[in-house]
Amino acid sequence: MHKFHVTVVALLFAAAAVLGAVAVSHTTGLGSAARQANDAAFASRTKQLTAYAAKLRQELHAQPPALPKVPKPAAATASAQAPRIVYQQPPPVVVTIHKHHGDDGGDGGGGDD
Repeated sequence: MHKFHVTVVALLFAAAAVLGAVAVSHTTGLGSAARQANDAAFASRTKQLTAYAAKLRQELHAQPPALPKVPKPAAATASAQAPRIVYQQPPPVVVTIHKHHGDDGGDGGGGDD
């Protein structure tokens, strides 16, 4: 391998190392910024939840309002009852159909000999 090729490969490795170091520093900077945003969101959410818990404790210790009196039921009358329904079935329909089955002797004589 020529010295020129060795130098080019060494420069490419050096450039890759520099770009990798820049990428790592950029990524860690993004991580710390995101962590700070998460901490702020966590603190505001904790404050909201604490206020809501205090409100719930206050409502738990408060007395509920008195219930209204239950009215007495009205007396049942005969007109209030449901009408009686009587179902009458129609008479059955009987249909008789006479068919020839061929078991009547079939000799055409019409009589017993």
